[in-house]
Amino acid sequence: MLRGPGANVTGPRDAGSGGYPGGRQRGTLLIVSSPSGAGKTTLTRRLLAEFSHPPPQLVFSVSYTTRPRRPGEVCGRDYHFVTPEQFEDMVGRGEFAEHAFVFGNRYGTARAPVEAALSQGTDVIFDVDWQGGAMLAERWPRDSLKVFILPPDLDILASRLQNRATDAPEVIDRRLRKAIEELDHYGEYQHLIVNDDIDRAYAVLRAIYLTRRHGTADRPDVPYRLGELARLVELNTASGADAHARRLVGRR
Repeated sequence: MLRGPGANVTGPRDAGSGGYPGGRQRGTLLIVSSPSGAGKTTLTRRLLAEFSHPPPQLVFSVSYTTRPRRPGEVCGRDYHFVTPEQFEDMVGRGEFAEHAFVFGNRYGTARAPVEAALSQGTDVIFDVDWQGGAMLAERWPRDSLKVFILPPDLDILASRLQNRATDAPEVIDRRLRKAIEELDHYGEYQHLIVNDDIDRAYAVLRAIYLTRRHGTADRPDVPYRLGELARLVELNTASGADAHARRLVGRR
């Protein structure tokens, strides 16, 4: 299921945004990954809040999971909560574009609604781990735009995980070990963003998304300063985020 106001009602895709031959314009699969606690959920929700208003250009893919529902979570908004038996039935019917075990629970993305949105020119945003991101990019290689969010350092990452009141201590320990392992996969992503300031990180993510959708040259039909956004993306690329990622990996 895709979340967003009027998620299955879309307008034409903007010219110059990476459409397919023959005039058929495709949506973008925006894959955002990070170690747990690095901020990908905050950033993806903020981007969705800005660009999911009717008519939506961006919708959120709501994953299926077998894990218990946390306080405040809503089925169909945060996740589709299903039993292990229901999940396995969906696997058997080939309904998932990707699925994986994470911390003893199963997570998966339904294939059909994603393909329907992309074929109509709607962008779909994913908040997934590296395994899910790899499988999604393998299934939709031409549509995928992969962004990896990096923490400022491992101590801050550990503190963020420990301050979460929703998880038991043993779950937090597993998440921290998994988060450190996740960093090994930063090289599989087209863009890296260091989340040392949430507003700055969001500005970069927003610029990456808008220049993928509309291009990098200013246009009278687009209400964004695409040239400035493109320069912001270039500055982020030159900022040394890859070197920062290597330092984090080397600290393990």
